[in-house]
Amino acid sequence: MAISKYLESRKNIAGSVCGLAGLGLTFAGVAGPYWPAVVAGLYGAGALIAPPERPEPPDFPDPSAQLDELRGDFEKLSEYLMEVELSPASAGQLTELTNLLTALLAPGWSTQLLAQDPEGLHTLSRAVRQDLPEAVDSYVRARWWTRLTPGQEPPERHLELQLALLRQEAETLAATLRDTEARRQETHSRYLEDRGGG
Repeated sequence: MAISKYLESRKNIAGSVCGLAGLGLTFAGVAGPYWPAVVAGLYGAGALIAPPERPEPPDFPDPSAQLDELRGDFEKLSEYLMEVELSPASAGQLTELTNLLTALLAPGWSTQLLAQDPEGLHTLSRAVRQDLPEAVDSYVRARWWTRLTPGQEPPERHLELQLALLRQEAETLAATLRDTEARRQETHSRYLEDRGGG
């Protein structure tokens, strides 16, 4: 394995080319009786001056592929959320949040902007894959314990607070994307004005 890797390496190719040049010198009568040393020396020189091997960078999925995966994860999350029993107030907040996330993940202009915004994509991914499932699951667990030990703080309060914070974060992301689109429109207007004025 290591031998075949070396045979295909830049060092071996450069050395072989220089070694062939040494054979050419030998046939031309320049190297004389020292031709083996000339060929070996030129091979070694070629191997030394060859550029080093460059390892291939890792092939990470592009943002559009990440968004496709995130949509799939959001569908799984939505199926899970439909099975959870929530209070009417929490259910209303959850519906507002999931509607906003659905709009952000819908194919179209928002996902095109998200594909160019790694921070926004990370925020959305964290909400779908971590924050929202954790908020609902911790509520379900805490509700079970509250039934065993009544008189404790209702877990709905924490869930409603968490859902409100997540909705606020998603609204901020939507506003950022809207501002990006507005700046793009303004930039194009200025460009047309400058072109017309020139």
